Amino acid sequence: MNKPRLVVIGNGMAGIRTIEELLALSPDLYDITVFGAEPHPNYNRILLSPVLAGEQSFNDIVLNPLSWYEENGLHLHLGKTIERIDRSGRTVVASDGTQAPYDRLLIATGSSPFILPVPGKDLKGVITYRDIYDTEAMIDAAKVKRHAVVIGGGLLGLEAANGLKLRGMEVTVVHLAETLLERQLDATAGTLLQKSLEDRGLKFLLSAATTEIVGNDLGEVAGVRFNDGSEILADLVVMAVGIRPNSTLAERAGLHCNRGIIVNDTLQTYDPRIYAVGECVSHRGVAYGLVAPLFEQAKVCANHLALMGIGTYKGSVLSTKLKVTGIDLFSAGDFLGGEGTEEIVLSDPAGGVYKKLVIRDDQLVGACLYGDTADGAWYFKLLREGRKLGELRDHIMFGETSVGDVGVAGHNRAASMADTDEVCGCNGVSKGAIVKAITEKGLFTLDDVKKHTKAASSCGSCAGLCEQILMSTVGTDFQQPSTTKALCSCTDRSHDEVRRAIREHKLLTHEAVYAFLEWRTPNGCATCRPAVNYYLVSTWPRDAVDDPQSRFVNERVHANIQKDNTFSVVPQMKGGVTTPAELRRIADVAEKYDIPMVKVTGGQRIDLLGVKKEDLVNVWKDLGMKSGHAYGKSIRTVKTCVGSEFCRFGTQNSTQMGIDLETMLANMWSPHKVKLAVSGCPRNCAEAGIKDVGVIAVESGWELYVGGNGGIKTEVAQFLVKVKTAEEVKEYTGAFLQLYREEAHYLDRTVHYLERVGLEYVKRRVVEDAAGRRALYERLLYALEGLPDPWEARIGGVQQREYIPIKSIA
Repeated sequence: MNKPRLVVIGNGMAGIRTIEELLALSPDLYDITVFGAEPHPNYNRILLSPVLAGEQSFNDIVLNPLSWYEENGLHLHLGKTIERIDRSGRTVVASDGTQAPYDRLLIATGSSPFILPVPGKDLKGVITYRDIYDTEAMIDAAKVKRHAVVIGGGLLGLEAANGLKLRGMEVTVVHLAETLLERQLDATAGTLLQKSLEDRGLKFLLSAATTEIVGNDLGEVAGVRFNDGSEILADLVVMAVGIRPNSTLAERAGLHCNRGIIVNDTLQTYDPRIYAVGECVSHRGVAYGLVAPLFEQAKVCANHLALMGIGTYKGSVLSTKLKVTGIDLFSAGDFLGGEGTEEIVLSDPAGGVYKKLVIRDDQLVGACLYGDTADGAWYFKLLREGRKLGELRDHIMFGETSVGDVGVAGHNRAASMADTDEVCGCNGVSKGAIVKAITEKGLFTLDDVKKHTKAASSCGSCAGLCEQILMSTVGTDFQQPSTTKALCSCTDRSHDEVRRAIREHKLLTHEAVYAFLEWRTPNGCATCRPAVNYYLVSTWPRDAVDDPQSRFVNERVHANIQKDNTFSVVPQMKGGVTTPAELRRIADVAEKYDIPMVKVTGGQRIDLLGVKKEDLVNVWKDLGMKSGHAYGKSIRTVKTCVGSEFCRFGTQNSTQMGIDLETMLANMWSPHKVKLAVSGCPRNCAEAGIKDVGVIAVESGWELYVGGNGGIKTEVAQFLVKVKTAEEVKEYTGAFLQLYREEAHYLDRTVHYLERVGLEYVKRRVVEDAAGRRALYERLLYALEGLPDPWEARIGGVQQREYIPIKSIA
């Protein structure tokens, strides 16, 4: 007997989620055909921003690979746009002439980005941000262009701006409203968000109306003009000003449309054989753009396609839980308040926390949270249920755990939740789905729950709740995660676990690390990104991808930023030794570029303070000297005394030893700054006793000390070993530093590393194990061999756009 034919127009998240729900209910009911306009399988559009930011690849965000379609017997047509629906003949016709008859038709054509109707909108370099094609276009543009303007301060606009910034572009966000995310946040939270994003390097023009995209003679974008007549420079413009339901196909077919395809509570159109779900529909006058309502629609629609006929969709109570560049935001209901409402507000701008709860008639009707969103799901449940607050009102601002004594489950929220209650808003996962996965698949860890249900695998804010559900389901079999301190809030993994995974699985990119270790935030954050970047490049030198945007500003620019936004330049002077020619060049450069201060440093070098960013490359070029690395988590300097070459007390040639060590360690990155010193006799004029590695000459050779620190808390270095030859000094020093590079946590000084592992451990590895010491030394030399001097590289043109200032169009 032939199966009825179901045709799906649209291979996106809403349409395919409907098919997933249908297959779960009636896997053999239909012969299913799917048409997708894009040449890709179904993918997660929510995760386009980490792809843009370079933290995930397209394959990482594919939801249903091609094999899934085959395994479920679906006929898939990729890269084919349906141009006509023949309702009388019950057939759809694609642009290439492909036809498919249907008994039931599901339209899931999504939405189209809105483009401002302004002059210049068709110029080269004006793009939208909606799909992987747009994302790849922005990635390509960021390789050759410098100045991006993102029009739209909504979620998509901010994600685009963040991604382009991480790709190295100078980004300005232009927004018509007075504050960012005005549909999701009130003015206070929007202002806090703006300040936080400005601290990360984004620029904003608010209350700005775009009137024209300015072009050049080649038909390319050159700038953006506003209604007040002002202009800003731009060679890339991203339109992120909203979406429109893609209902043109349905309209041509004669289906009733009004700002979307009109559907009833069963997601059925005015033609009873045709259903529609997703951003293309209008249900009770509302078109939804968030994923949770679309998944609710998919569930109801699948119920009716499965001929069960018991599901109804009455609309969605909207809540928004966002993670904008690592910042937690939540809003729900009428968070703006107004006549007849009361507001409870907690504001701690310095702590980055803002909460506003809106109450009407003793019911919670709205919530807006910034920075601390842990109770967002609980507030949303109270809002959706419409329960009277009563005594709860006195405690509600302090979260669910504060109200256990007034009749609401507090400390174990999972126990009071119904199976239908949503746990993970990002992926639409309910408590019942998690419990079912735990019991049927034998899950015992949070990582298992993430893998099998996707809960807690996106923003990660529901991880604690998932753990509660896991504990209450499996009892004593629950496996508690390691108590070792996590690298940051984006993950439960410790520094050591991250390093081990990178080493054992040869992970070479940020996106590989975040995907393999199931990072809560696909973008990472300002804490974990520099650490992961260091672990990658130190574990796999020459193979791992060094991401400049995951470094602090000093390391990106290769100079020390000062409080007035100028920079200091410290040329390398190995062992503190210079020449008259170098001194003349330093003086000439200081005069030529009007450098306000020339200062001798404590590390026996000369610091040029007050250099403008746009002058840096030319300053380095005119100096003709190598970088002194005074700005990075790296080798800094090797301080020396005169030693036996001139000093009458010197026992060894400490100056040459210092020069040799600094030459060997040139361009070395490390968990934190590393300083060395070599003294020519026990009088220790070079202060070797408070350096990361101190070398003190004695009559019979050299004494080596490690773990010193002359910072806020002075730490005296500990004796490591006594050696006879200069070559042994280099080998032992190199072995210790490589051990530190391989095992220390990012931002640990050598003293902190020694506190954690103990001096005896270091001695076993470096002093007692000759073969191991030699291997460490050789790994260091391998890692450092051929590393370019960063100043020479920038003079040669590498990343020179980092130093070009933004100038307004004349």
